[in-house]
Amino acid sequence: MKRKFGDRANWRRVTQRQFKSKYVDSDKFRGYVTSYRIQALRDPLWKTYGGHTFRIADKGYTWLQYYPKGAHYVVTAMFDDKGDIVEWYIDVCKTQGVTDQGVPWFDDLYLDIVVLKNGEVFLLDEDELDEALSRGHITVRDYDMATETARELMQSIRGHHFPYFTMSLAHYRNGFVLEDAQHPGGEYGED
Repeated sequence: MKRKFGDRANWRRVTQRQFKSKYVDSDKFRGYVTSYRIQALRDPLWKTYGGHTFRIADKGYTWLQYYPKGAHYVVTAMFDDKGDIVEWYIDVCKTQGVTDQGVPWFDDLYLDIVVLKNGEVFLLDEDELDEALSRGHITVRDYDMATETARELMQSIRGHHFPYFTMSLAHYRNGFVLEDAQHPGGEYGED
């Protein structure tokens, strides 16, 4: 299991970044919201899902990341340099936390869900989860929690009850994270 940090300080592809983190406690969301803006990088990052190839990281791209308190997932909304959504990436995780410096982190449980802006949904890395269990890197309990979390997320997405799509679009459009990151706490609306 790998611990991943919101500031991606070890991501060598990106040579200059702006990272901000804010704890939000409102009736719509409780947890950390981060903004990761790529200012310079060595090479763009491309991904292919279902025959579609997308650039998910390049100069001017912004990733908003949501760490819902007590949840076993983290949501990343990836926006291009024009402000258009590229995809939402959902990491299933065992636990979340925050460093003494205020950087949120999560312990990745291999399963991921990608939702493209056209609505296509992909469940990824089931083979990695199976392999982690067979090698003893995770417990049966971890495995069951990961598969159940992914099942619930897929059901919420397909039932149009997953709030992070509209929330992230509104936050990006309103400049919520970038402008308000210096002021911890507080309420916000979706428009």
